Amino acid sequence: MKKLISYEEKKDYGVVFINRPEKRNAISIEMANDLSRLLEGIKERPIKFLVVKSAGDSVFCAGGDLNDFHATLNEEEAYQTLHIMKQVLFQIVTFPVPTICLLQGNALGGGCELATACDIRIAKQDSKFGFVQSNLGILPGWGGGALLYEKVHSSFALKWLTEGNMYSSSFLLQKGWLHEVINESDWEDEERMLSKYTNKSYEQLSHLKSQYLEALSVPSLLEKMEKESARCSSLWASEQHQKVVQKFQNK
Repeated sequence: MKKLISYEEKKDYGVVFINRPEKRNAISIEMANDLSRLLEGIKERPIKFLVVKSAGDSVFCAGGDLNDFHATLNEEEAYQTLHIMKQVLFQIVTFPVPTICLLQGNALGGGCELATACDIRIAKQDSKFGFVQSNLGILPGWGGGALLYEKVHSSFALKWLTEGNMYSSSFLLQKGWLHEVINESDWEDEERMLSKYTNKSYEQLSHLKSQYLEALSVPSLLEKMEKESARCSSLWASEQHQKVVQKFQNK
């Protein structure tokens, strides 16, 4: 039986791999718990940086698995369910060395939240990304919206979160959400793609990450993420959210 969440250590860096392409790499509660345990277990490893990537060609991550993150949860149940991935995102944010998300395909909803938690985002050309939660009658539930305000201009964050649009990789490179866009023909050369990071020392990268965390003001950031999860939970049982999710499941 294949592992849906795995970890591999290369010469200079670690790789967290999400392997569920048949479900568009959607995150189940079991996968979220596995991610949390994995991140806790490797945070002291002497790696220069951590890569987060997934299987398949078309979708990096479509968010939460609707079998677990379904519309019939009440507010308290929704909060407890969302809390697991909120904790995962916070573990990624506070990981002691830089985290790099390799986006080989589209990301939607929680997939964009997961990518936003990483420090650096590199995407394949022609991929698209959307904080689409507002189209589902809710908000980002894993704290990714609060993180988005730290990663791009606040007025653009509000626009993206409110309108729920899918944007191209080239557009998001201009907005600063993406740091680099790679041609499809060059995508498989991961060693070359990451060479600008592997040629730095562990000490350099750990100090740079420490400085970045100081700039983020981590305690207040966690509070903002928790507030966002609570606000999302309050909308979970709304008629609008239930209708949209049921329509999607029926389709």
